[in-house]
Amino acid sequence: MAPVVTVTRRLPQAVEARLSAEFDARLSADDTPFAADRLIAAMRDSDAVLGTVTDRFDATVLAAGGRRRAGIVANFAVGVNNIDLDTARAEGVVVTNTPGVLTDATADVALTLILNVTRRVPESEALLRQGRWQGFSPTLLLGSALQGKVLGIIGMGRIGKAVARRAALGFGMKVIYYNRSPVADAGVEAAARGSIDAVMAEADVISLHLPGGAGNARLISAQRIGLMKPTAYLINTARGDVVDEPALIEALRTRRIAGAGLDVFAAEPQVPHALLDLPNVALLPHIGSATVETRTAMGMLAVDNIAAHFGAQDYPSRVV
Repeated sequence: MAPVVTVTRRLPQAVEARLSAEFDARLSADDTPFAADRLIAAMRDSDAVLGTVTDRFDATVLAAGGRRRAGIVANFAVGVNNIDLDTARAEGVVVTNTPGVLTDATADVALTLILNVTRRVPESEALLRQGRWQGFSPTLLLGSALQGKVLGIIGMGRIGKAVARRAALGFGMKVIYYNRSPVADAGVEAAARGSIDAVMAEADVISLHLPGGAGNARLISAQRIGLMKPTAYLINTARGDVVDEPALIEALRTRRIAGAGLDVFAAEPQVPHALLDLPNVALLPHIGSATVETRTAMGMLAVDNIAAHFGAQDYPSRVV
């Protein structure tokens, strides 16, 4: 009998076809996020669960009332802050993720947000769509150039390095960064700073590339946002919970900082109305890795991990 694999969301066609060919795949028909009761049922009735960042595998879900059957949770994401890793270890549940394959797509979206907010694209498009544009004006919607400006990267991993490379080589930005551990090769000329605070105070554009979860919750606090230049921009393509969202909204509302570009939010899919109403913020609905090529590669890597689990092979990307 083929192992039973429950898949919590719709995946690219090629990934679903492979799952159906190799396993007894229980695919998602409606693409509706699983509530806790459905996740518990999946842990009880399946040999593996392929979940996403919308699925919260907390202690209750992972234990499944003492009737757990699933031996692996393959997370369709790099971040695993939606999974209680301590409980997974205690329960003997393998957890895998999908690193590497989404680096370029996410870096591209970070640059998209940087360009959108610094050149005031949301405001400009709204002017057109609302029929308020009265023609060319030399002082209409003046933005900020990137050339010669300082990009501050917080979290110089794969994606942080990819953003730094694009900004330095494509736009002539100077790069500084903070990383918890030493970075042997940033890929471009870049200068390390000794603290997050130092980057926040010096950079013209700050791009966040940190894992989410309790350890980093609201790491970009009101105090740190207060260190930013009034002309600076905050970009987040990491996880929404790393930023103190109310403090960011207040800084944007009062023009304490120039703007922000956000692909992630603290309580997705809910986005505060106060944030939606602000003109100086570019917003995207968590599409950092949303290309056909990238989402297919993520799915295939998740399936590779599941196949390795049942084939007693090395996992391509095991977390726990």
